[in-house]
Amino acid sequence: MNNFTYQNPTRLEFGKGTISRLSALIPRDEKVILLYGGGSIKQNGVWEQVHEALKGYDLVSFGGIEANPDYETCLKSLEEIHRTSRTFVLSVGGGSVLDAAKFIGAAAWIQKNKPEILETHQPWDLITGEVKIQGALPIGAVLTLPATGSEMNANSVISWRSQKEKRGFASRHFYPQFSILDPETTFSLSERQTANGIADAFVHVVEQYLTRENNTPIQDRMAEGILKTLITEGPRVLKAPRDYDLRANIMWACTMALNGLIGLGTIQDWASHKIGHELTALYGIDHGRTLAIVLPGVLEHQKQAKSAKLLLYAKNVWGLYQGDDQVLIDEAIARTVLFFESLGIGTRFRDYPGIENAPEEVSAKLNDNHIGEEKQIDSKDIREILELRR
Repeated sequence: MNNFTYQNPTRLEFGKGTISRLSALIPRDEKVILLYGGGSIKQNGVWEQVHEALKGYDLVSFGGIEANPDYETCLKSLEEIHRTSRTFVLSVGGGSVLDAAKFIGAAAWIQKNKPEILETHQPWDLITGEVKIQGALPIGAVLTLPATGSEMNANSVISWRSQKEKRGFASRHFYPQFSILDPETTFSLSERQTANGIADAFVHVVEQYLTRENNTPIQDRMAEGILKTLITEGPRVLKAPRDYDLRANIMWACTMALNGLIGLGTIQDWASHKIGHELTALYGIDHGRTLAIVLPGVLEHQKQAKSAKLLLYAKNVWGLYQGDDQVLIDEAIARTVLFFESLGIGTRFRDYPGIENAPEEVSAKLNDNHIGEEKQIDSKDIREILELRR
């Protein structure tokens, strides 16, 4: 097991009726900007709950943040923060809204405290790392779509659609001060949104678990527990979308998948995410669906290097014991594909018209990258991985 340091300052409020706790979590003198997405919170009752909890606060709202939040939309929010002198960012929505809130909070901090930096740089440079993130406005979250784990981690992903770019980045300043997780807010999610979130969380776990062996049995058993929960509860919740217990288990699994615990001391991969981000940037495919396309290709291409962990996965997650090692590994990969398809998610190019040139285009865009747990995957390998998904 590798050395690690772990500190997670995010406070979670989990369960029914917890949106009412907002007034105890945000100081009364904060000037709050409420960020939200397409407006579903105005149909499912969340909007009213939030405004009731924050009655008497200096509150302005900014909506329209996309799934895979767009940089240019974030800049419009930044203008609103500057114009109205906001001091606290409240994300009400899914992980994309919260990812946007993290970037917006960091850019607003620079704008307020280090404005001279923006004379020679643009906010995008915070995402690329050209400008160091030195702080962020305080951030809170009301989560309505479990998927990304952003509610309890320091990560963010922002797209710049006009440039066909999608970048992940992180900062210790991005941990939300609090996140409210009420499973009832997820009752109205569409089947597609629910399935995408489950797939995203599943691959988050795999990226930290299906690598090479590194003597991390506690983390491995935790990861296997999350995967088995998603496998059993995922298809069930699609059939019973208003079942509180199913929604609660999915919501908690998605948070646990990427709050740092199962990755402590491990060797992590993230090749599927890196390739998947490019499929979204180039073709606009939902993030969760890109992962369902790419992950089986990565596992097939890397199955020799990952053989020890893939055998654990076959036995401890899928309960496979009959056959030699290669048979078990191949069956585990096949079961993974069937799981995604049980959620209604296509796993091959033929399910997504217009991406036939992805092997060439993605590998060319990632030409200078070396990805995977040992940086062993180059652009040639990326092309081969994607060819496996035709």
